[in-house]
Amino acid sequence: MAASASPAAAAPPPPFARALSSSTSRLFALPLPLHPTRHKSPRIAIRAPIATRSSLISDPAAAAAAAAAAAELGFDAVSEAELREKGFMGMRKTKLVCTLGPACGSAEALERLARGGMGVARLNMCHGSRDWHRGAIRALKRLNREKGFCVSVMMDTEGSQLLMADHGGVSSLKIEDGSEWLFTTEKFEGSRPFTIQVNFEGFSEGIVVGDELVIDGGMVTFEVVEKVGNDLRCKCTDSGLLLPRAKLSFWRDGVLVERNFGLPTLSTKDWADIEFGISEGVDFIAVSLVKDVDDIKHLKNYLARRSLDSIKVIAKIESLDSLKNLKEIVGASDGVMVARGDLGVQVPLEQIPAIQREITLLCRQLNKPVIVASQLLESMVEYPTPTRAEVADVSEAVRQYADALMLSAESAVGAFAEKSLSVLRMACGRMELWNREENQQKLLSQHQLAVSLPDRISEQICISAVEMANNLGVDAIFVYTKHGHMASLLSSNRPNPPIFAFTDNANARKSMNLYWGVIPIQLPLLDDMEENIKQTFNLMKSRNTVKPGDLVLVVSDSDLHGPFPAPSVFQSVQVRTIP
Repeated sequence: MAASASPAAAAPPPPFARALSSSTSRLFALPLPLHPTRHKSPRIAIRAPIATRSSLISDPAAAAAAAAAAAELGFDAVSEAELREKGFMGMRKTKLVCTLGPACGSAEALERLARGGMGVARLNMCHGSRDWHRGAIRALKRLNREKGFCVSVMMDTEGSQLLMADHGGVSSLKIEDGSEWLFTTEKFEGSRPFTIQVNFEGFSEGIVVGDELVIDGGMVTFEVVEKVGNDLRCKCTDSGLLLPRAKLSFWRDGVLVERNFGLPTLSTKDWADIEFGISEGVDFIAVSLVKDVDDIKHLKNYLARRSLDSIKVIAKIESLDSLKNLKEIVGASDGVMVARGDLGVQVPLEQIPAIQREITLLCRQLNKPVIVASQLLESMVEYPTPTRAEVADVSEAVRQYADALMLSAESAVGAFAEKSLSVLRMACGRMELWNREENQQKLLSQHQLAVSLPDRISEQICISAVEMANNLGVDAIFVYTKHGHMASLLSSNRPNPPIFAFTDNANARKSMNLYWGVIPIQLPLLDDMEENIKQTFNLMKSRNTVKPGDLVLVVSDSDLHGPFPAPSVFQSVQVRTIP
């Protein structure tokens, strides 16, 4: 009777109002006070630094015990702690990538990032020496062994591009409006007043007085006022902060000055860096300045000839050429990075959001992990709190179901590396909750990729498994896989419950660190699927990560039966209750 007395009450609220009413306490519980006036815009306040959060294992003895237990199961200590604290549905699905640098180079800082949710550590070969990167890689591998982490390593090639030098060891330069600077190719040690070294002899070819020099996509802008031989004297027209090894581009009358120096995508230095990465056991190689599919095929064929297929190749989309050949590049790669900073140099800024959405959707359709990168929390390089616009940007990437989000300068050289990661983690969790409560997964379209019958069966089984998992409200999906293929197919359908991917392949475990919603766990697998199920149930029960009565959807992969299974051996789907 009460409902019929009020027509307004009988009418269903609009979707957004319904989201507010049903999720307000969870989505908007964090207070949003205005920041002191040193900022131009309000920023989100963070209640506690990352090290004080209960999801972390801060006690050394407890951490050692957790690491030993996790090692037995092959379950990384951070995911296990998150599962214990938040339960299955509270586990974060979006993966977090952190760029390493001086701000987080120590073993202690790396451990704090790993405990804070870093699943992939990126090494930018534009910066630092190989000795520095070698030390970082070995420190990470040691942390993985001793602390029970599972952090993968991604090496990012420099590419053939115009770059500034490292300012003679200075971490950054503050450029003021009206100041004049000489950009030169002359080699010298240390630093000189108002002088910046450039890495390529012919950088000034075709440039005229009046052209605009843009640094790092607009961080600082100059006007060319004089050509001095092969050098350029430039006047700052838009002040800002210059970071070491920043990228240069020239504009004329609002149009990018395109010059083809005939440089290969992978330079001689890049190939030397790749050899270094191979020798140190990196898990991913991100290729900068990809122009077409041949750039990706060249590196993948090289790795295949050396039986290094376990190293996955990530294509960085950061140029007009890469956009023109987008589908072919995505199809040939093992994953994609949307490098919005460099992309914004060649594409009008207002087009970047739509391009990001298009790339993210295409990657999901082609079953390739996608990383959204560049300037996610850029203000946190200097300030302890982000702008609300930055948090909204992060949330939009999560809403688009990007597999991973990446911190660049925020973690590499920022004053608040760990706090940046904490903000990123919290923003992801909030938006994932909204996606789940609004059932956004229902809106995702499905696209058939496979041609052969076995591959088509795999696709359809995973599509059906995800629909079944969502409709039944299972607590988790367990998938048993040797190479991670079934886990990736399940991930691309973005199920509500987390995906626990059991594998006996260490390389597959590391590669799955980029798959949305997948928690890779390494342990010995048998040909007998029933024994695998019993083994994992018992091990996880012994760690109190599952309990009797939990509902689990189990998916098996035919690749467990060897590289060439019999035609009659296909995948299976079961719904099990933990005994």
